Amino acid sequence: MSADCEHCQPEPYDPHRVPAPSYRRTLWIALLINASMFGVEMAAGLSSGSVSLLADAIDFFGDASNYAVTLAVLSLGLAWRARAALLKAVSMLLFAAVVLAKSLWAIGHAAPPEALTMGLVGALALAANVGVAALLYAFRAGDANMRGVWLCTRNDAIGNVAVMLAALGVFGTGTAWPDLCVAVVMSGLAIASGWSVMRQARRELAWNAAG
Repeated sequence: MSADCEHCQPEPYDPHRVPAPSYRRTLWIALLINASMFGVEMAAGLSSGSVSLLADAIDFFGDASNYAVTLAVLSLGLAWRARAALLKAVSMLLFAAVVLAKSLWAIGHAAPPEALTMGLVGALALAANVGVAALLYAFRAGDANMRGVWLCTRNDAIGNVAVMLAALGVFGTGTAWPDLCVAVVMSGLAIASGWSVMRQARRELAWNAAG
């Protein structure tokens, strides 16, 4: 019985292990999806006047860039992958700062956005992110680079649901406040995830230096 249970245990995390080739294919798919959705949401955000859609578009752009960086260092050693993860964490924190600044500026200037456009594009973005998250789920417990990719995708799906809820709020209240509140919440998610990835990347750099 104990032997059977022993085989049921997950494989111990090895920070020096290079990700499987299937991970590279998954990243290419995720990169293409995120780059496409960046263009769609940027156009929709500008035409509808939605800050939360623009925030989500910037997030798609950041994710596409992160996937590209991850692909570039995927076959390199732990130290380079950890440095790429640090770059990813900084980009997540910068994204949060941009969204917060835009939201604060819009408090006194924003007109209610187009709720229908927000809802439809939010639903499309959610479908895209759920698909990417399903592909990346098996790789969520890897090094800081892989964890950063997973967290970005998870946050995107949460943000898409929030955008759809904001669209309902804008439709019901006729104000921009639901849109602005969602943008602030999305920046909070980016801050929390960015710090998490940064902490793990610094630990991996320390492991590499010690090993």
